[in-house]
Amino acid sequence: MKEQLEQIKLNALAALDAAATPASLEELRVKLLGKKGELTAVLKQMGKLSPEERPIMGQMANAVRADIEAKLEERKAAIHAAVLEAKLAAEAIDVTIPGETVAVGHQHPMNQVLQEIKDIFVGMGYTVVDGPEVEFASYNFTRLNIEEGHPSRDRSDTFYFDDNDEVLLRTQTSSMQIRFMETHTPPLCMLAPGRVFRKDEADATHSPMFHQIEGLVVAENITMGDLKGALINIMNKIYGHDAQVRFRPHHFPFTEPSCEMDMQCHKCHGTGEIDGNVCSTCHGEGWIELLGAGMVHPEVLRNCGIDPDKYSGFAFGIGLERTAMGRMKINDLRLIFDNDVRFLNQF
Repeated sequence: MKEQLEQIKLNALAALDAAATPASLEELRVKLLGKKGELTAVLKQMGKLSPEERPIMGQMANAVRADIEAKLEERKAAIHAAVLEAKLAAEAIDVTIPGETVAVGHQHPMNQVLQEIKDIFVGMGYTVVDGPEVEFASYNFTRLNIEEGHPSRDRSDTFYFDDNDEVLLRTQTSSMQIRFMETHTPPLCMLAPGRVFRKDEADATHSPMFHQIEGLVVAENITMGDLKGALINIMNKIYGHDAQVRFRPHHFPFTEPSCEMDMQCHKCHGTGEIDGNVCSTCHGEGWIELLGAGMVHPEVLRNCGIDPDKYSGFAFGIGLERTAMGRMKINDLRLIFDNDVRFLNQF
């Protein structure tokens, strides 16, 4: 048995020295010291020894076990260090190598123009307000003097949520006129930017979802001259003093008198054509409609508890996308929504 123990020790130490991975080391531990291991098999023969030999062989067996366990810990530490060293070498970072440039994003061109417009209006004393995109028909239509049967209330133009046409995706931020006048008394100036929704086909100047900026001023002795002066001042600040704009008579149920304001097409410069072909941006008109405006209808003031005999006001709704097209020289509105990074990086 003595010879067996010495041989087990010699073989074990040699095998442990040759082990190079945690898996092979564990396999040797089980083979040598496990319940069915070589050392355990020898110890099971202790019963065949004489009483005098048992203590001697027991001490020797314990010494062999201790030597094997010590060697196991030694090799375990060495293998762990070697694995860690290899991992560090494989994942080494050269801190002297210049780092890669990280692309930093910027505001979307729409937000750039919106922020510029908001800054202009805040500088003129307007209060910027926000409101719900899911709106009641009473705010979106009825109290704005848009009666039942008006084409804009038709399901072919408006996204309704229910069968009785009482809840809808707002078609204009004009609904904020009513909400603001409900809670404020004249004199007042407010600006309501936000998303609106109409069943428009997507083309170079239309989208089913777009952004509108609604403005409202109510005070004593407000006139159409105040409206035109404010709008011309705003356009000069956005496009420069050489911007060409025009006013056209129009009709809106919530303003009287009403008008629309156009800007000369930035692509064809008012000619309506490019290289003999119809301009795709203005469809040959030479002008792009920017906004609708007018003096607040007396009935709208009454609907909000404001005396139209004492107060008057003007309102306007600016299409943000079309304003951005002219400001950024964008030829197709759909590019604004495509989110192509190659396009956005130009701004």
